[in-house]
This record gives sequence, C-alpha cells and structure tokens, in this order.
Amino acid sequence: MGNLMMILVIRADSHLHTPMYFFLSHLSFLDLCFSSVTVPKMLESLLSQRKTISVEGCLAQVFFVFITGGTEACLFSVMAYDRYAAICHPLLYSQMINKDRCEQFVWGSWGLGFLDAFINVSLAMKMDFCDTPTIPHYSCELPSLFPLSCSDVSTNLIVMFCSIIPHGLVTSLSILFSYTCIVSTILSISSTSSRIRAFSTCSSHLTTVILFYGSSFLRYLMPTSGSSLELIFSVWYGVVTPMLNPLIYSLKNKEVKAALKRTLGKYLQCFWWQKKERG
Repeated sequence: MGNLMMILVIRADSHLHTPMYFFLSHLSFLDLCFSSVTVPKMLESLLSQRKTISVEGCLAQVFFVFITGGTEACLFSVMAYDRYAAICHPLLYSQMINKDRCEQFVWGSWGLGFLDAFINVSLAMKMDFCDTPTIPHYSCELPSLFPLSCSDVSTNLIVMFCSIIPHGLVTSLSILFSYTCIVSTILSISSTSSRIRAFSTCSSHLTTVILFYGSSFLRYLMPTSGSSLELIFSVWYGVVTPMLNPLIYSLKNKEVKAALKRTLGKYLQCFWWQKKERG
C-alpha cells in the first residue's frame, strides 16, 4: 500500500514530475514487485500444513528475485548519480539528467537485472535435485538450492559470484564515489542551513541504500548453512526494506508530504462533491 501510494502521488502531483521522483516511482514499483515475488508464497506456507513448491515455481521465484534485486541495485546507483549531479553540478543538472537519459538509465537497470537473472537461472535449470529436498528457507534463493543438488554446482557458483560481485561492486562503488563527492561539496558550503538543506535531499536515499546493500551483501556472500541469520538477512532486504522505503521517503521528505496532502485533499474534495450531488 505504501509503494502504491508513492507511485500514485508522484504521478498525480505535477510538483513531483522531476528526475529524482521519476526514479523514486520506479523504485516503489520495484519494491512492490520484489516483495510480491516471495511474500504471498511465504504467507501461504505459514498458513498451510503442506509447505511445498514445484521445481519450476522455485526457479521462477529465483528468476524474479534476481531481476528485481539486480534492477534495484542499479537503480540505487542511478539515484546516487542524480543527487551527485544536483548537488555537485547544479548548473549542468539539466544537461546531465534529462528525460531521455532518465529513461535510458531505467531501461539499462532493467536490462542488467534481466541479464543476471537469465544467465544464472539458465544454468540452474540444468541442476538435478535429490529425491524431495527440503529448502531451509522461507523462499527460493539460489544459494539455498546449491546444497540440495545431486549434480556438480561448481560452475553455477562461479557464474553466480562472477555476475553478482561485479554487479554489486560496480553499483556500490559508483554510489560510494557519488556520495564522497556529495559530502565534499556539502562540507565546502559556508552556510549551515544550506548544508542541512543539501544533505536532506539525499539522506532518505542513503538510508535505503544502507538497509538494502548491507543485508543483501551479507546474505549472498556468507556461506550457506541454513542458519537463522540467513533468514533474517533475506527477510530484511526482501520484505522489510521494500516496506520501509515509502515510509522513509515520505516521512523525511517535505515535498512528498506536501504532495500527499494535496493529493488526498483533491480526492477527499471530489468524494465530498460526489456525495453532495447524490444527496
């Protein structure tokens, strides 16, 4: 509901038709998709005695976790670049971040996420599973499937690390570079109020990046052992972070709060007039 609200408010309010909120609406859509991949099946398993999933359904879940997670990682780096352009090069911002480039960034993020998912799941489809394996997890994630395979998974492991580590490292390093430049620029501003205003425009993004990258890196880089920590990290980046993102952006952002009030005011006014006409 929070992510849907963010998408509707950004589309409905003309004050939010800027590159930053264009990326934020796509982030909300990704969060909606990300949690929808695993949460419905998790809730079904919690409520039913028979907790099963077909191999095809499991691999489909892996594919969509990869594509949404990979796309979100790329989008976070794009959003960091947007803040870098706005704070470090305000006079060149319209040239660095225009409508066509925004669309290219978003489609490029989806393309890289799809490529990661396609390569890894194509190899996973060739794995053989012993009897009726039990997945020590609330959803199907690739690292959890490797110990259950009867076939050799060394190639799968190499490909997974060769696709995830560069993907994660490139996006995280680009975010680190953007924020190093942003912090340097903010510290060079003499006015305290201007510093606070500049930092407030990127504090929400920085919070969500730490939440997402911290838990996902720990999940995919730690050895698969079926421990409760794996479940905690997976639930954090797959369920908690997508739920918190709209709250972080709405509670810490004055423009979003103002737009939310305007949008709700319009809808309530329309509802009141319709009710009055019917009455």
